[in-house]
Order: sequence, then structure tokens, then C-alpha cells
Amino acid sequence: MKISRRDFIAGGLVATGMAGFAGYAGLFSQKAIAGEIQGASAAIGHQLREGKFPQPVRTLKKEVVIVGGGIAGLSAGYTMAKAGKTDFMLLELEAQTGGNSCSGKNEVSAYPWGAHYVPLLTQEATVAKKLFEDFGIIKGYNKNSLPIYDEYFLCADPHERLFMRGRWQDGLVPNTGIGVKVEEEYKRFFGLLEGYKKLTGRDGKKAFAIPLDKSSQDAELLALDKLNMRDWMQRQGFVSNELRWYVNYCCRDDFGTTLEETSAWAGIHYFSSRSGMAANASAADVITWPQGNGWLAGKLAEPIKNNIQTAALVYRVTEHSKGAVVEYLDQLSGDTVRIEAKAVVMAVPRFVAARLIQSSRHAINADEFSYAPWVVANITVNRLPGGKGAPLSWDNVSYHGDKLGYVNATHQIPQMHPTQTVLTWYWPLSHLPPVAARKEALNRTYMEWQKIFLDELFSLHPELEGQVQRVDVWLWGHAMVRPTPGFVWGKHRRQALQQMPPIFMAHSDMSGMSIFEEACTHGVQAAENVIKFIKV
Repeated sequence: MKISRRDFIAGGLVATGMAGFAGYAGLFSQKAIAGEIQGASAAIGHQLREGKFPQPVRTLKKEVVIVGGGIAGLSAGYTMAKAGKTDFMLLELEAQTGGNSCSGKNEVSAYPWGAHYVPLLTQEATVAKKLFEDFGIIKGYNKNSLPIYDEYFLCADPHERLFMRGRWQDGLVPNTGIGVKVEEEYKRFFGLLEGYKKLTGRDGKKAFAIPLDKSSQDAELLALDKLNMRDWMQRQGFVSNELRWYVNYCCRDDFGTTLEETSAWAGIHYFSSRSGMAANASAADVITWPQGNGWLAGKLAEPIKNNIQTAALVYRVTEHSKGAVVEYLDQLSGDTVRIEAKAVVMAVPRFVAARLIQSSRHAINADEFSYAPWVVANITVNRLPGGKGAPLSWDNVSYHGDKLGYVNATHQIPQMHPTQTVLTWYWPLSHLPPVAARKEALNRTYMEWQKIFLDELFSLHPELEGQVQRVDVWLWGHAMVRPTPGFVWGKHRRQALQQMPPIFMAHSDMSGMSIFEEACTHGVQAAENVIKFIKV
């Protein structure tokens, strides 16, 4: 039984992701490979814990300050500029904006450092759809009101493959050497999820929607949030190793956590919410670029580039009678700066906002927000990977193991097949509790990371030994919020949605899921609220 995730999203079978690798350490023999550890400025960010900063040397006045330059912050700035509001400043800790949608580039290709695709947009994703129209991703609509996507941005064939039992198969659902019982379980599982996909609650809303706050509020559906995905599967009689591996892979790929620690509501949402359709693409297609969602981050940043200050460590946000004050350290000059503003958009994770905002009104139990650590490696190679069975795809995954697979960065380049490429490897560190995983990751040396990823590469592709140019590694200590049981529809996330001017919140962790549609929606909505507020 051959199943592709795109078959399910299009009409009743599977979903999305990347998966793990069996450990293998016997083929690491290359020496003196260039590379380095890159990543978010953890050491600089940890200065916030100490809280020792000199008095500001100068004061600026702005209508609005946006703290954070990820997709939410960039979307807020883009929305303000589009509305003709240009008296704002966006402060970003890192040297580049984009958050976990940032990207890199070398002489071979651009490549992602994090998020690398967006599924076809759902009917409910109106905010993201408007951005896609602005950027030319959606070029128009047919007579049935279905969007027409620019074909350059649709993922090229072949889409995905899985290494299982010594060969590559098409699609990511394990089908090599499985029996009739597993096939029957697949049919029942994906059939059940297709039912959820078509289900409408008594309130007239889809059972599972993107953005998720447009989902039905029926109590029996929300009750799924109190279960974990493993227990829900057990209750439904889904017990095969192959299906459990696949669902665990999907949870780790989208949420950075295992099926035991993923809310059943969130796990089902992963499969049953993606109902986007297009005039010129299968409903299961995705939109992607060589640099992943870094392309989107760049389009959002382009019209507001003069409003962006990078290398800016915000260390205090204070309310006052006429608005708010933001204080930050300019890491390049060493100066501390004070900005007086009418309003502030906090487009940062909630645990960061809790440290910055000096106001009891905005107090929230940030400890209830759990974040998954990740490691991403970009490996530049002199030849394309091969393998027995299905050909090299955009998404390449191996059955079993702890690491997710790799995305081929040059897959989308419109030319004859290149001879070199960059392979972007993903590893959610879900083998340990987040705090322990972060500590372990920070204690590893670059050479240890290089060996880990090259061992994985050579275990699948021994033909690439001696063909590696460079290995760069990015550590994400708090890559994405985790939808643990009880969080998505619990009181802490609901409380986090409340806005209290002059400070407005905007981040994907307000949804409990770190996906583009959620981040841009919160950013745009925050900007619209700010514009109304400063007009009063």
C-alpha cells in the first residue's frame, strides 16, 4: 500500500514532516571540514537575567516600537507601513530579522535555518492570504474563487521519500514490507482524520481550522486537548509500530515534541486542519523556496528596512501615563537607548516578554509556556545524494532514529540539475525534557556536532564521504512553543490572548503552534489594534 502525505491532505490519506535516523558512527573519516556553530544569541540574551545595564545615553521619540523581528514582528511592521504609519522602530536582538524563519546563503545555494514551507492556505487564513497576494505568491483567482499560485513557488516533484529496510520509498508513511493489518489500520486512521477534516461544530465553525482560534469551540472537541496523542491513539486501537512511528514523527516535525507530550487536539489538528485548495495545484502541495520561509521574512522586511534596528537587546519595557518606554542596548556601539512611544508591540515569546515588561498588569505565568529546543545543520556537498529506490526529493527522511531528515535546498532552483547542493538537516531535541536538552546542546562543541551530523549523512549516503565542503550548525534554545496536553485550550493561553494597551502582544506562542499563518495573524492583528489605539 503506497501512501503519500499529499494524498491524505488532498483527499483522505496522510500529512507532513521529516523523520529520524538510526545511529551510525562508522564512516566519519573526512577531516578539516570548514564550518561553525551559529544561532540565536543565547549568551547576549542571558544578560537579561542579570539585569545590569547603564543609564541610557540618549532618548528617542516614536509613535510605536515593535520588539522582536520574527514573522509576527515583521508582519506588524509591514502592516503599519502599508497603512501609512511610518513613525515606528522595530528592534531585533539578532544580526538579521526572521526569527525561526531566518535563512543563510553560500556560493552553492540559499538555505533555511528553520521553517521551510507553508501549506496551501485555508479559507480561514485570510491574513496570510492577503500577504500572499501582496507578494505575488497568489496571482489571482479562477471563476470558482480558487487561488492561482505562482508555479515557481509550488514544491517541485518529487516531493518526499522515506528510507526504510535498505531502500528509498515514495512518500513518508511507511509502506515497505508492511502487512495487511497495518494497511487496514492506516485506512481506518486516515479515514477518521478525514472525517474530522470535514466536521463542522454546532457553532458552525470547522472542527480544526488555521488559524486555530477560528476552530469550533464544541466541548467534546476541545476535550481532546486534555489527552496526549499517544493515549488517544491507544483508545482508538491504533497500535501498529509503523503508524505510531509516523505520528510521532509528525508531532516532532511540527511541534518539536513526541506524541506522548503532544495534545491530542493539536495532533489531530496537524492532519485535519490543512484544507487549502488551489486552481493549479493539488490540495496537498506546499509553497517553498531554496531559503525556506526566509523568503517570506525578506519580503516582509523589505519595505520597512529603514525602520529596523538589529543587534538591539531590549532589556526593559515600562508603561506610563502617555504610553510606554522601551530601553535597549545597541550591541554595536555599546550605548543604551531610551525610546518614548505611544504604544509597543511585544512580538517576542511570552517568557521573554515576562522578563522585559515592568508591569503587574501584564503578569502571566510564563512557566506554562514550554519551548522545544532544536538543532539545524546545513551541509554543503559537492554532489547530489543518491540511493536505491525513489529518487532524491525535496524532503528526505529515514525510518527510526532521533533526527529528522534533510531538505534539499537546490530542489527549487529552476535550472538543469545542479551538481552541488546544501542539505538542511533538522533535529528537534525531544529525547530529553527541554531544559536538560538545552543544557546538553549548549555544552557540545562544534566538532561534536559536526561528527553527529556527518555520521548521519554517511549512514544514508556513503557515496558522499569525501564530498563535504562545509558543515554549519544552528542551535535554537527556544525554537517553538509546544502544544502540550491542556495548553492550547487552557486558561494560560486564553489569558495570553488578552490585549492591554499601550502594550500589545504578538507572537505565534499565543496560538500554541509555531507556524507562519499563526505568527503573521497575531502580528497583523496587533498592528491593526495599535493603529486604532494611537488614533484615539
